[in-house]
Amino acid sequence: MAISRPAGSSDHDDGRRWTPDGAEVVLTDTSPYGSRTLVVERDETSSVAYLCAPSGQVHGAVWLANHVPAPPVIDLARLNAGLPPVMPRANTRHPEGRRPLGDIGVLWFEEGDGAAVYEDGDLLAVIPGWADLTRSMPGYARDAIGETAFAWALAEAMEGLGPRVAKAAAYWQWRRADGAWASFQQFVMGHLDSRVGTAGRYWDGSGGRMPTIGITERPPERGRDYTIVSTVGMSCQRMPTVEQYIDRPEAYARVELALATRGDAREAARLFLWLAQYPWHSVTWLGHGHTAKWYHEPATFPMGSGFHGVLLTADPPGLPDLSGFTFGGEAVRWLWLAPITEQELQAPGPLHLPSDRYIR
Repeated sequence: MAISRPAGSSDHDDGRRWTPDGAEVVLTDTSPYGSRTLVVERDETSSVAYLCAPSGQVHGAVWLANHVPAPPVIDLARLNAGLPPVMPRANTRHPEGRRPLGDIGVLWFEEGDGAAVYEDGDLLAVIPGWADLTRSMPGYARDAIGETAFAWALAEAMEGLGPRVAKAAAYWQWRRADGAWASFQQFVMGHLDSRVGTAGRYWDGSGGRMPTIGITERPPERGRDYTIVSTVGMSCQRMPTVEQYIDRPEAYARVELALATRGDAREAARLFLWLAQYPWHSVTWLGHGHTAKWYHEPATFPMGSGFHGVLLTADPPGLPDLSGFTFGGEAVRWLWLAPITEQELQAPGPLHLPSDRYIR
């Protein structure tokens, strides 16, 4: 039986927060993108961490510590009561229990879909983005031994998790430094200058939320009779979940979006307001061949009537080559948007559009 209770809390007169069944909420921390919340709670018997969606659905949960002597087997009565689990004796490094948790801190993965939990500055647990209670993949704990429904041993996974945690720490240290975003923005804009020419107007596409996204316009030149519009900022952070579907995630985890239009660039850029932050807020990814259905009425679609969504394509024929930009040691792919019909959205298999569909 896995940990499955969602975290809820109420306030007591002493200012601390408690779940309805009496466990104390030690910490609540939301990812920079607002897509996941980490909740650490405890009672006098044990402590546990939950990784939850904004809806409250628990995606990952990991036991952290027993504070009393461990039972020989799983305490089902405690689980059925909705209390934090107690690790059986054979699966904890502290079978006699250990002191209550010290100072707890959280380090979010760059993608925002997983987190590392620290106690007094030392790594205590990791709930990665691929944690899945329905598949008995709870997360990794320092004090766990072996693999159980409550936690997997962190020590046995450090060869893979250690570098991920270190990269996350380095990323957020850089991202929060003065001038980090401006420097990144300048590099992307310079790359686009060299590939597609002079920049025109620039708009903020973030709406005050992370990740920071800009939209740059490149008016017709170099023999083009159309404007190129591109995002600036998506590739500043890796997209979530890519590693769950792709063998080489480092080649696909960083993208920007682009489109070509002979119409009003401001109108076409509405597609970026819709899609540019989507991977981080919805904990998913965008890649070559993916389709997306327009979120509103078809009549409001920005790139012409009769269309219901877009196809994302890397390097479509006839459009400029935007490759050659890297960030964090990883190549950035530009995915071009082309409008598609309702029938094309529903079509099985890959779509092959005529070249004129990519310039609207």
